[in-house]
Amino acid sequence: MSEEPRTLSENPGAAVPSPGATRLALVSDCGNCFGLCCVALAYSASADFAINKPAGKPCPNLQQDFRCGIHRDLRQSGFRGCTVYDCFGAGQKVSQQTFEGRDWRAEPGTAAPMFEVFPVMRQLHELLWYVTEALALAKARPVHAELRAALEETEAFTDLAPEALRDLDVAAHRGRVNQLLLKASELARADFKGKKKDRRGADLMGAQLKGVDLRGANLRGALLIAADLRGADLRGADLIGADFRDARLSGADLTEAFFLTQAQLNAAKGDAKTKIPPSLTRPAHW
Repeated sequence: MSEEPRTLSENPGAAVPSPGATRLALVSDCGNCFGLCCVALAYSASADFAINKPAGKPCPNLQQDFRCGIHRDLRQSGFRGCTVYDCFGAGQKVSQQTFEGRDWRAEPGTAAPMFEVFPVMRQLHELLWYVTEALALAKARPVHAELRAALEETEAFTDLAPEALRDLDVAAHRGRVNQLLLKASELARADFKGKKKDRRGADLMGAQLKGVDLRGANLRGALLIAADLRGADLRGADLIGADFRDARLSGADLTEAFFLTQAQLNAAKGDAKTKIPPSLTRPAHW
């Protein structure tokens, strides 16, 4: 690393952005991004992508203005994966702040470092989303001070210069923050005694869970690919890292589920009756 690792703030009472303001900064703004997800990332021909593309090579659908030429027809054109992906606002942060609005086409020398930094920033912004969600959990108040400190530390990392960002030990930082998120989760789900369904990391691919009461369940990292969750009650469930690809969520109640992300919703199949948290948007393909 190019500088000493930072530690959690000694001043947990320091002012931090409101949850609403933080969430707004973590929403993708493609109009202020240099198409980084369409260039920096690699993908392979599959059900999600029509072609192979190595990291660092622009997608053939990326236009000169950094917009997608087939944006409205991505799913029909075999690029379903693009409609699922969410950078948590990392794209505009790297484009407009880290590299001060200098794009990789006009200044080719910025390309390699920009593409290296983008995945790092994306991980940091994802952590910011989770910590912000945890701070909104009233029952997790006993760890709010630590969470505020983690939020400050993570935000400070996002302001680092490209070289320092590239060398940041994100895995170590993520591990520390995840312990706090787990504590917050346990506190928030403490009232669901007798209903705690610990399915952390469980293989629930294609599981028949229609109408099942999953309130307060621990579904961290659970494989819910193509699971039938129609009408299921997921209020108070911890959904961090759960794989919802093609999961059927019609009529399911996710209103009080926490650590749910836009990418997870985008990967699932819901409908107008699916209840989602107010911080997220109902996917267009539902």
